[in-house]
Amino acid sequence: MASNGEHRGERHEEQQPGGRRSEEYGSGGRAQLHHRVPDLGALELLLAVARHGSLGAAAREVGITQPAASSRIRSMERQLGVALVDRSPRGSRLTDAGALVTDWARRIVEAAEAFDVGALALRGRRDSRLRVVASMTIAEYLLPGWLIALRAERPDTAVSLQAGNSAVVAERLLANEADMGFVEGLAVPDGLDGVVVAHDRLVIVAAPSHPWARRRGPLDPVELAATPLVLREHGSGTRQVLDAALSGHGGLAQPLLELASTTAVKAAAVSGAGPAVLSELAVAEELASRRLVAIPVEGARLRRDLRAVWPAGHRPTGPARDLLSLTRARPGG
Repeated sequence: MASNGEHRGERHEEQQPGGRRSEEYGSGGRAQLHHRVPDLGALELLLAVARHGSLGAAAREVGITQPAASSRIRSMERQLGVALVDRSPRGSRLTDAGALVTDWARRIVEAAEAFDVGALALRGRRDSRLRVVASMTIAEYLLPGWLIALRAERPDTAVSLQAGNSAVVAERLLANEADMGFVEGLAVPDGLDGVVVAHDRLVIVAAPSHPWARRRGPLDPVELAATPLVLREHGSGTRQVLDAALSGHGGLAQPLLELASTTAVKAAAVSGAGPAVLSELAVAEELASRRLVAIPVEGARLRRDLRAVWPAGHRPTGPARDLLSLTRARPGG
């Protein structure tokens, strides 16, 4: 006879507290997100209802029949446990709860669009006309918006995207493996030309349980330099800026951890492994939710320029030139 552990992958129908069936729970007992959040199609339909004030017009926009749209809205209301749309002969109006859910839905759909653009770029299709290589912070937090704007202006342009630290960006450009690059270091790497497209600031962050989170005053650069930190690897723009900022204060101590991605550094800091240094772009959500606390520092220059770069003497043309224009025209760019 099979043991209970051998049936973990099967569907179970026992009721959990609150009326949820156990099939909605993972092996750890936590409710799985995809059971609780409506799918993208339903969210796009809700946004269309908000725009048009009519279920029929919303159904036409998303390419389904009105009965199918009505059924999808009812299904979403059952899933969320709240009424989203008031229907009447004069049209369809969002309820107060529906208006709030629509605001959240808009953020999810925008994030999905950014995901789609990034994923398309990563495929590196053979007909690529623009090869982009970017350091990690820019690739994660700025490039998706820039690529969405580029697609709107040049929908037939295929883009391939590579990500790495600032040293890798320079190597790929100089080897003619990319047409346009983005770096976060102190200066334009040798052999490249470039222009500043955005500004950024490094922040010291720690978990709320860390003693620094309860400090009354700012950190001194000497104390920061002497403390083992969770850091990005040598060659990253973040590490270059931090090394330069603390070179006159004893230099960086041996890192507590040295990790190759922004996401890994952030996860280590959130887990309480130790304080970390990251771009403010990367930790905005964690600071807002208090999963991380920003630790002020006085006397250390932690601001940096974010640059578009290309091989010296080869000013960007075509799609690369258009992307450069977009980065300098959009907020944050």
